[in-house]
Amino acid sequence: MSAQESTLSLERGLAAFRAEIDAPTAAFFSSCVHCGICAQSCPFYLETGDPKYTPILKLEPLRRVWESEFTLWGRIKRLLGLEQKVTDEMLAEWEELLYDSCSMCGRCSMVCPVGNDLAYMIRKTREGMVQSGHAPEGLINASIRAITTGSPMGLQWKTLAVQIKHVETSSGLEVPVDKAGAEYMVLLSSMEVINFPEYLEAITKIFHHAGVTWTLSTECFEATNAGIQIGNKDIAAQLVERVVAAAEKLKVPKVISPECGHAFTAIRWEGPNLIGRRYPFRVFHIVEVLEELRATGRIKTEGKEMDRLSMHDPCNLARKSGVIQQQRNLMDLVADNFVDLEEHGRYQWCCGAGGGVSSNERAEPLKMAAFKRKKAQIEQVEPERMVTMCATCRTQLEEGLEEFNMDIPVVGLTEMIADHLVEKEPAPEEDAKA
Repeated sequence: MSAQESTLSLERGLAAFRAEIDAPTAAFFSSCVHCGICAQSCPFYLETGDPKYTPILKLEPLRRVWESEFTLWGRIKRLLGLEQKVTDEMLAEWEELLYDSCSMCGRCSMVCPVGNDLAYMIRKTREGMVQSGHAPEGLINASIRAITTGSPMGLQWKTLAVQIKHVETSSGLEVPVDKAGAEYMVLLSSMEVINFPEYLEAITKIFHHAGVTWTLSTECFEATNAGIQIGNKDIAAQLVERVVAAAEKLKVPKVISPECGHAFTAIRWEGPNLIGRRYPFRVFHIVEVLEELRATGRIKTEGKEMDRLSMHDPCNLARKSGVIQQQRNLMDLVADNFVDLEEHGRYQWCCGAGGGVSSNERAEPLKMAAFKRKKAQIEQVEPERMVTMCATCRTQLEEGLEEFNMDIPVVGLTEMIADHLVEKEPAPEEDAKA
């Protein structure tokens, strides 16, 4: 056990809860009318029928600290000995609710009739859980690896370097590394590097086709932020600083987050607040960049997929970031038989694997139970293939469809675009001079 781990305690957890209670959190707890509508938006509750998975109940540790220390009624109850204390035993029980049964997808926040952001409060509650010593082993180890190796999966640059060589051999194109002054610095997620190496080859082809200058950085290639997933803003800030330092060193004006919804919201929305300053660059999801290239005529495609396709929108991309139409515009380039799921875009159902759930092995049965909501959506439209733009979602879709014996392949949108690029004609040789 490290020195840090040995100092984790209930007292530290309670102090972290107190520190995380800001004005929005207090307002949210004050305005909750206990209607239970949030439960009807949560796939973990709906697919298990267990009331303990009601989203607002997952916040009970933070709510008790708020009531006891920030409300008049709570102080009166404390004086009368009626206070509901947060105990170590309670936090041990709540660990499952906060980490195994919540992907922080934000659907509960969207449907709350009084506008309470429950996902925001889940994120804050996890800060107290970490400091009290109640966080899943899988996420703890992922956070340690992220700090020590730069990747939550322990991936090092030498592994990526091997993949780069494969891409260059296969495509005949250069994968630029540490190129100062490029327009974009590209981030990857370890899951893409390990599970979906075709993503790197796809962006290499697309950017060459469109004439985009870009680069990878040997000092920071990882987009995933394990600190945000587990709920440790110090770790989260350190990981964001690595991205910022690499981008500043290479003097790039733009940074691209990969096909990973969580990674995008971590670096795009939470990052500046974590480090306390604005970035000297702008952040885009790869889908936003591809759409801009399409809209400006820099991507030329030919041929279309003829089989029936449907799409899963990652929660962090569509619901939290408003990136919805962009991917559909791109699908129009390459698909002739596309059909949306009935509830899609900001209303789509979570796949069940985000928010660190996929890094938590003990949550596997619950994760598969939550997937039944997505399974029902897919069965309704009967696609021959599913398309998505998040490595975590893609992995969960593949695993879930296999679990339920549904023979439906899953593909990434970026690689689909790359497959339909118009091949450029080689430059004509000059006529030989007489």
